[in-house]
Amino acid sequence: MSEQDIYLFHQGTNYQSYKMLGCHITEWEGKRGHRFSVWAPHAQEVRIVGDFNHWNGNTHPLEKVTNEGIWIGFFTDISDSTIYKYEIITSDNQVSLKADPYALQSELRPRTASVTPAEKSAYEWKDQDWKARKETFDPYSSPISIYEAHLGSWKTKESGEFFTYRELAEELVPYVKSLGYTHIELLPLAEHPFDLSWGYQITGYYAVTTRYGSRDDFKYFVDECHQNNIGVIMDWVPGHFCKDDFALREFDGKALYEYRDPVKAEKRTWGTLAFDFGRPEVQSFLVSNALFWLQEYHIDGIRVDAVASMLYLNFDRHDGEEKIFNSSGGEENLEAFAFIRKLNEVVFSYEPNALMMAEDSSDLPLVTAPTYAGGLGFNFKWNMGWMNDMLKYMEEESGNRKWHHHLLTFSFMYTNSENFLLPLSHDEVVHGKKSLLDKMPGDQWQQFANLRLLYGYMFAHPGKKLLFMGGELAQYAEWKDKEQLDWHLLDYPLHEGIYKYISELNHFYMGTPELFEMDHRPEGFEWIDPHNIDQSIIAFRRRSMQPEKELIIVCNFTPNTHFDYKVGVPFAGKYEEIFNSDRKEFGGSGQINGSEHFSFQEKWHGLPQHIKIKVPPLAIAIFKFKQLDEEGS
Repeated sequence: MSEQDIYLFHQGTNYQSYKMLGCHITEWEGKRGHRFSVWAPHAQEVRIVGDFNHWNGNTHPLEKVTNEGIWIGFFTDISDSTIYKYEIITSDNQVSLKADPYALQSELRPRTASVTPAEKSAYEWKDQDWKARKETFDPYSSPISIYEAHLGSWKTKESGEFFTYRELAEELVPYVKSLGYTHIELLPLAEHPFDLSWGYQITGYYAVTTRYGSRDDFKYFVDECHQNNIGVIMDWVPGHFCKDDFALREFDGKALYEYRDPVKAEKRTWGTLAFDFGRPEVQSFLVSNALFWLQEYHIDGIRVDAVASMLYLNFDRHDGEEKIFNSSGGEENLEAFAFIRKLNEVVFSYEPNALMMAEDSSDLPLVTAPTYAGGLGFNFKWNMGWMNDMLKYMEEESGNRKWHHHLLTFSFMYTNSENFLLPLSHDEVVHGKKSLLDKMPGDQWQQFANLRLLYGYMFAHPGKKLLFMGGELAQYAEWKDKEQLDWHLLDYPLHEGIYKYISELNHFYMGTPELFEMDHRPEGFEWIDPHNIDQSIIAFRRRSMQPEKELIIVCNFTPNTHFDYKVGVPFAGKYEEIFNSDRKEFGGSGQINGSEHFSFQEKWHGLPQHIKIKVPPLAIAIFKFKQLDEEGS
């Protein structure tokens, strides 16, 4: 361990601190053994304990080598793949057993010890072609459609056991590929003790959970994704950690990873503790962790969880509760702002093709602006406003929607203010919120039609896309995190129709540049008619980078069918319907526009021409301009 590594760690700039701290196989003075190193500045003594010494640390003490609290020990009598913990004697002579914050592997829950590494991973990656393609991939002008999954409940064995990473590589990867998705997003996979936290209350930030297999097994899963042209994004949780005694909480007897001020440290809503973002060693820990997942496991992107909870000191404090303020009297956590900017700057300096996505529920501007321009430096932000408005709108009975028309159109007022991703995530189908299908009003047919319309509108709206698993099955039940998806629903025609619809919608999106090339540019979208409140019909244009290559999109949010409906168009010629969510194979009524529509030389909706179309009920219809040939046909 070099003095420079130690210095950088305490400066908050050791971005590979996991190579310095934790347990590593080392050769020293010609002997092979395990080197243990840990940061514990308040400890009186630190020892290694495990089955190898009958949990008596007197035989395996660490030495404090810096005044800042780095402890190191080298032992030749501890085997590979052996469980261990740090036995910490605190300043008030209390004894606590702690898992290694930098452990690369942990015991299978409910056991909580860390595991010594074996020899360096012999896994041979086969994703060189994928990595080469990433170097020229432009995420802003490319299609991105994400399948969000919780591995423990996507599918389970008949015994109720989880599928392993390798089994999921054979089951989940071809499934996602067949549906036309470009990426899989995984709920957090860092080690966590409680299944029902879904991975959002972490104890082992560097240890991929053993629930589904080994480190190499997870590498195999990611590798299979890449060989099938599917990127992998992982939810990452730097905002808080759980209070379990064996983990980070008061690691050396005093607040270390969390804020010293207990009011500032407490995350009341989740019963967790906030990281001390101003502490340099914590910055080294967290920034290194983000790079670790990107580099060690070839992850393609990180979705940073609960950004607003990090940025605002009183995020989860209610009226009447004690509030805290920064040095300028504001409620912003200035240390968190600085940390996030640092995180993104470092990640992109090491991994310039990474996807850094903010799950931010605030209205803070410049989340996806570069840090040199005053932004936070993410390249995408979840559009929580669109999600909340649209679900609220869709839950209204169709006859009442005209009174809530602003919920349908407001997102276009700010859609170019950030690089947005449109999510319909797990948070919207958890207990008490209903499934997406169950949110839809009307009889059964209308519920399914509304769901198809919601999905179609999402894909036509500017922004990248994300759908949580089960959305393609049109589940009636909310997400059951202890059980697998309701796969039996595919035996029923309406549910099978939604499955076919999602597949065709994804493939249509992938092959239609108008729907993604200018997602984040104002010229990529233009209203035709946002004002038809009485009939709850909207029409708009989506453009590609090629002149005169654009789509005319019409959405009808009522169950009424309209004939000879006039829609303004920009060019003289013929228009062909290329997508319709009301097709019978999707479960619709079959109100399609089967023939080409020639434009009329009469202004409409402020455009020089118009076409007359059939508007299907509770559906989206998409038309494409086709130039006339020399004979005018």
